Order: sequence, then structure tokens, then C-alpha cells
Amino acid sequence: MADVRSVAVSFWVGTGSRDEPDELAGASHFLEHLLFKGTETRSAAAIAEALDEVGGDCNAFTTKEYTTFYVRLLSEHLALGLDILSEIMWGPALRPSDVDAERSVILDEILMHSDEPADLAAEQWQSSLFPGHALGRDTLGTASTVAGLTAPDIRRFFAHHYRPDNMVVSVAGDCGHAAVAADLQRRFTGQPGGSAPNRQAPGDDIRPLHVVRRPTEQAHLVYGVRSVSRFSERRWALSVLNHVLGGGLSSRLFQKVREERGLAYSVWSERAAYQDAGSLAVVVGTAPEHVDEVLRIVIGELELLAEHGITERELAVAKGNLRAELLLSGEDSGARMSRLGASMLLHGEVRTIDQVLASIEAVDSAQVLAEAGYLVQAPRTMSAVGPFDEDAFTDLVPAMAAR
Repeated sequence: MADVRSVAVSFWVGTGSRDEPDELAGASHFLEHLLFKGTETRSAAAIAEALDEVGGDCNAFTTKEYTTFYVRLLSEHLALGLDILSEIMWGPALRPSDVDAERSVILDEILMHSDEPADLAAEQWQSSLFPGHALGRDTLGTASTVAGLTAPDIRRFFAHHYRPDNMVVSVAGDCGHAAVAADLQRRFTGQPGGSAPNRQAPGDDIRPLHVVRRPTEQAHLVYGVRSVSRFSERRWALSVLNHVLGGGLSSRLFQKVREERGLAYSVWSERAAYQDAGSLAVVVGTAPEHVDEVLRIVIGELELLAEHGITERELAVAKGNLRAELLLSGEDSGARMSRLGASMLLHGEVRTIDQVLASIEAVDSAQVLAEAGYLVQAPRTMSAVGPFDEDAFTDLVPAMAAR
């Protein structure tokens, strides 16, 4: 990116929470915390000070299928970024004292998410959508598994998964490919080999309804279905459908639920795609007395999409939004770094911007109508957190069964 003076560097590990044995649930997220705690030659404080001195930023995140570590700093300090990331990826200290310290931090993080009704509703929805499968587990793990993880457990997990054949390095900004590749090669001190995790697809069963009673002022709902994997060509039509349903300010749900009727402050839809599964969810925060009306609107809009599809104007707006979102993100080194890393790790290639835009442009209203038909035929699941019990939704359960 010749017009910027920064560089974003990241290591993508092809292992996430779905790749953990039940007894090690949370190990990937634990490592996310631990790697920046230092190496044999550089303490956590030294890492923080070195980055602060040059105005750099470092962070990491864990998903269900991968874990990412990155730094962003001025391109004149690229060598420092490569030094730090290479050291933590190939030789983290993983000291027992650091494991114990971060265990307390992660347990507090789990409690924090449990106290947040919106987070709890999302977590319960995932577990209901993929019951008994690792995709349904929260990336943080559970209090009991995190409490039981030991330094040797973490070291074995790291040694098995953090190998070069299960990793991608993505760099974007004021830099050159050949020079960065050579710099990384010189810094490599890890063990060779490794492989991507072996995964099993989730079964077909779902849990239709999960309600957590809490004395909250607002009800938090997540309602949706399974959808396609990240490899399906149907994902392009689903992206358009998602935008029309609840993906933008002009979406049907935002306009009808919030703008026209004032029933909720937040309402949106979102899609997720994994190696062998996917989902589409509608997320709502509303007053308890408005729950029934909001759910009728959500269910009604899904039915209308399956019956009548979308208008040509909705199709044009959705395509225009997806196009602009992709192009605008390409002007930021961090976003471009993420697109490169995720594409290589998850798809084994980086499609050009023009190729992606062509896939979006090729979507027509008939494809969106067909996708809506798939969604309403699928069994639906809902999680709710608020001042009510499951019997408050008795009338809803039949409408959630597969047709």
C-alpha cells in the first residue's frame, strides 16, 4: 500500500475453540492471553514498552476456527513488529505463574459475559443451534475447564497446533512481499510441520428454545436458523438477503421494528459461516412487553421473504452496500491484512477484489428468493434472557419446527 506509512502484521493459527477437546475448552483463548505475556528474552512489560515507544498497537482474538495475533505500527518499525510476533509465536515463555495469573483474568471475563444479558443470549443461542458440538461452545470455555487447565496442558496444546503448516502470516501496508518473507524466514525458530485440525460436522439436531430468567429491564432475544458453510456459492445470495432483512439502516427489520413502531433500540441480523456449517440470526433488545409483537414481525418478515422475495430496489441497495463495504475496507491496512489472512487460512487463496465484486453483482432476486425458501424450511431456534419463563413462548414453538 504505497500511500500509507504504516504496516499491519499478523499470524493466523488455524485452530479455534471448536478444535479443543471438551476437557481443554478455552485453551485457544487462554493462549491468546498468554502469548503476549512474554518470551524467554522479552517480558510482557518489555513488549508493551517497546510498542508504546513507537506508538504501535498489538492485540489478539479467538474465534471458533482460528486465533489471530497482530501488531500495527509505522512501517519504519516493521522489524520490531516482526521481532515481537516471531518471538511470541515461536518461543513464548508460558510460565506457570503467568498461567495462574491469566486464569484469574479469564475467569473474571467469563463472569463478565455471564452478567451481560445480550452476551448470554448469544452464547445460549449458539449452544442451542449446535447442541453437543464444539461449535456450540463459547470461545472462552467454561469456568470449570479454565480452572482445570494447567501449564503443561497449555504447552502441549501449543506444541501440537502452533506449527507453520497450520498458520498463515498476513502483512499489509508500506512493505514488500519478498523482503518480509525473507525477514520472517530468518526469524523462524519453531518446530516445522504441523497440520490443520481434523473436524467433524455438527449433527442435525437443534434445541428450539432456551430461556434464561433474569430480572432485567430489557428482553434480549436471538432468533434464527442454520445456513450454509463458507464454501457454498449460496453465501453470496445469503449476504444480500441478510442485508435486506436486518443488515443495514434501510433493512426491513430496522425500519419496521425501530423506525416505524419504536419497539426496540437495537435490532439487526447477522450471518456466520464455518467450514461445514453456518447460521443466520436476528438479534433484538426490547422491552419485555414488546417481545410478542417484535417476534411476530421477525417471523412475518422471514415468511414474506420466502413468499415474495425482495424488490429490485432492495437488491440494488444491498449490492451497493456490500460493494462499498468491501472497497472502503481496502483503504485500511488492518482491514486488508485481515482479508488476506482470513482468505488464505480459510480458503487457501485470496480472490481479487474484482472477483468478489463479480460474485456479489451476479446475485439476482430469484437466488435470494430461493435462499429465503431454504431458511423458512429449516428448524429455527431462539434464546431469550429476561423476566419470563419458557412457557411465555409456548405459542411460538410450533412455528419454529421444520416444515
